[in-house]
Amino acid sequence: MSKRLALWGEDLFLSREWERRRGLTPESHAELGLVQRGFEPCLLTALRLSLGTELDTRVSTGWFRQALARTGYLARAAESAYTISDEGKRGEELLTLVKAAANAEDLPRAQELAESITERQLRDMALVALVPAWARAGERDRAVAVAESVRYPHNWGKAWALLAKAVADNGDTPDALGFADRADAEASSAGFDGTGEVLALLAEVAEAAGDQVRAAMLADRVEDFARSHRRNPWSQPGPLARVLVREASRGDFDRIDALLGRRLGSGAEGESGSGAEGGERSLGGDELGGQGMASRGGADPDLLIKALPVPRSPFGLSDMAYVLDAVAEAGAQDAALALADRAEALLDSAVDVDHGHLLHALTLLLARRGQVERAMALVDRIVPEWRAGRQAEIVGQLARYGDTDRAEALAYGITDRRAQTRALIDVVRELARRGDPDRAETVAHSITDRWSEGEALIAVVRELARRGDPDRAEDLAHSIAYRATRARALAVIAELSDPPRARRLAVQIMVVDGWQAALPLLERIAPRAVVTVADQADALLRDEA
Repeated sequence: MSKRLALWGEDLFLSREWERRRGLTPESHAELGLVQRGFEPCLLTALRLSLGTELDTRVSTGWFRQALARTGYLARAAESAYTISDEGKRGEELLTLVKAAANAEDLPRAQELAESITERQLRDMALVALVPAWARAGERDRAVAVAESVRYPHNWGKAWALLAKAVADNGDTPDALGFADRADAEASSAGFDGTGEVLALLAEVAEAAGDQVRAAMLADRVEDFARSHRRNPWSQPGPLARVLVREASRGDFDRIDALLGRRLGSGAEGESGSGAEGGERSLGGDELGGQGMASRGGADPDLLIKALPVPRSPFGLSDMAYVLDAVAEAGAQDAALALADRAEALLDSAVDVDHGHLLHALTLLLARRGQVERAMALVDRIVPEWRAGRQAEIVGQLARYGDTDRAEALAYGITDRRAQTRALIDVVRELARRGDPDRAETVAHSITDRWSEGEALIAVVRELARRGDPDRAEDLAHSIAYRATRARALAVIAELSDPPRARRLAVQIMVVDGWQAALPLLERIAPRAVVTVADQADALLRDEA
């Protein structure tokens, strides 16, 4: 990872790079002169003008095909997908379109497309995705029929488990448990690698149904399954981590303590190989700078974990990081801090490729829970040139915790200008979200980087529009320097506006940054706009031919 990426953070860095390349908005503010307030434009006419007379290659991308599927033009999207020559890529694209249409509740056509997929595993995956969608729509018989049409045994358990979860979410506990029984039987008989995932889902169903005994038994089976399947040291968190999230969130640490209490055996040397000093997934070992793990000291050996199990253990550092992230978001304060104690002790003793990943998750949890001193102390474990970026993250999480005054003060104390700007953006967002747009705007205007100021102002624009002051929101949006950032701000206002204003703003977005910037908004307020783009692209192709 580059230093700039570490300081800005991945999401902000990518947005900044893209939008700065799009350039500044012309000083003439042409969009204001074209669409004055009180004027209601014809959106499709404006769209055709924005498209111009040159073929835009974006109409042949998966992004555009999904927009067609979401707005009721699934056949047109599939027609485009069938032009993909590679059979595997074509099947994956059709699967994506099935899911997009299902999310848009276009289930009959989504199923028709799913059944047309020739690659059998991808066809199965499409049908499995449709099972809970039919159930959520109240078509349980249709959902059962689709589940029974799944071809391969290794997909049966997941199909029935998803049906059980959807039915449980709809409040029908007896039928949900019946479907769960069938899912259990299918998964157990197949004995495939996804069995643990199915069992974890069934534990959630049992818990939702109020059957705690059954949920606990399924959780035990998830752990047993995880123990019997060898983990890749780089594997993603598995189904056992999902079980541990539910238990830790309610303050039950028995299973985590049992897992973490296992001492390193004779395989300890094998664990400390090339990944011993590894950092986060995207950072490799650079974050720790070859310094290894500094001992915190003073830990009570009877209460805190001594070592991580060998790599084939069912529970690794990536799993603990996953649990930390989930509990930081939704767990109670005492549960979150108790989990943090265990994770910090684990960091002091464990050697694993995911050490940096866990360090990151622990830092953010502590900051999110107001434990800034502990979080900042952890930052000292990484190389100095990346510490400012982590400090900015801590400020953002502290703001989310609600201590915006302290977060703002800490932000101004960060010495790296880029990291300071990143932290101030988070402070502005949180001030706006908490209903203080005036102070948020003041902090935003203190940011000297022009793009970053505009990025921060989007949150203020959203809050002003939400509070019923769209005129002030528009004026603020038009003060944003970069065209793509301004277009996003205008889209935020449009989403919260009445139809006439939303249509007028959609045209302004097209003038500022082109039809593609307005398309997500047009999907909602003028669905015909998406197929209008496709029609014009087809016409241009015919003209070229």
